[in-house]
Amino acid sequence: MRVAVLSDIHGNLPALQAVLDALRPFDALWQLGDIVGYGPEPDAVVSALREAGAGGVRGNHDAAALGLIEADAFNDDAREAVEWTADVLAEPAREWLANLPERDTQGDFTLVHGSPRDPTWEYVYSMPVARANFPAFSTRHCLVGHTHVPLVFRLDDGRIETLQPSDGSSLQLDDRRTIINPGSVGQPRDGDPRACAMVIDTEEGSIAWHRIDYEIATTQARMRDARLPERLIDRLRHGL
Repeated sequence: MRVAVLSDIHGNLPALQAVLDALRPFDALWQLGDIVGYGPEPDAVVSALREAGAGGVRGNHDAAALGLIEADAFNDDAREAVEWTADVLAEPAREWLANLPERDTQGDFTLVHGSPRDPTWEYVYSMPVARANFPAFSTRHCLVGHTHVPLVFRLDDGRIETLQPSDGSSLQLDDRRTIINPGSVGQPRDGDPRACAMVIDTEEGSIAWHRIDYEIATTQARMRDARLPERLIDRLRHGL
């Protein structure tokens, strides 16, 4: 089975459309949360995911847009964007997001947004944090988002190995347990502004990362039309 894995789309429809076009055909689509927030087209992004049959989990921006967590926990720009999202989000999108769990299991994979021990807020960004999270899931592998950076933490005979995938990187899965981040579709933060996503081939037991160009200027223009914070608009060009 060929599974497309996306995370942190953040209301960026041109990025999502480019990624879906590039990764097709796939047999399943898993997303790891933060579908909305920051970006200008939350309803259209939700509609595109629904049409593609996406499953997956809810992120902190999704929860804040639904009023499930306080927006005060965000920095000023993120709070302004999530409050705007909450105001414009239509009921069908709101209902779909509300039905997403914080945690899901698909075969050998646990799906969360932040981390298995704190699906909403914790960033798995370092070896100590990764080590603390391996006991928090029972499957062989865990898929996480939230950092906007593609990363792999692999447990090998008690040691934590860190891998930093780039465009075209692949990983062969084996008996070693892993925490895997596909990177961000809608707002990459690893210095590469191209959308990032990955594909799992369950028959071959392999994962591949892909960077996909999209019309960044189109998203920026739509963000300006929505009067979203300029810093959020500018960072798309730099991937930071």
